[in-house]
Amino acid sequence: MKNEKGFTLVEMMIVMLVISVLLIVTIPNVAKHNANINDKGCDAFVKMVQAQVQSYQIKHSKIPTLTELKTEEYINDIGCPNGTKEVKIDGEGNVTAVAKVIQ
Repeated sequence: MKNEKGFTLVEMMIVMLVISVLLIVTIPNVAKHNANINDKGCDAFVKMVQAQVQSYQIKHSKIPTLTELKTEEYINDIGCPNGTKEVKIDGEGNVTAVAKVIQ
């Protein structure tokens, strides 16, 4: 008998099966957490814009529009980093994120 060292085909198939099962279990969890991370990023962006609105109000004594905030370089963009929502400022200076209108 030869005493060859190495893996047999069956052993390799078992290893591939275990790796496949691990991938099947982890990929949906990663995708779910990615959406959660994007939502938290949007929430943080809304809070940042709210702080910029308050800063603008202190300096100019009026509630700004998004155009004024962008022109005065308080903010660079009016949309959330994930691109699914944009911010709106109401008449009282409260900032909210709403779904983008697709035209």
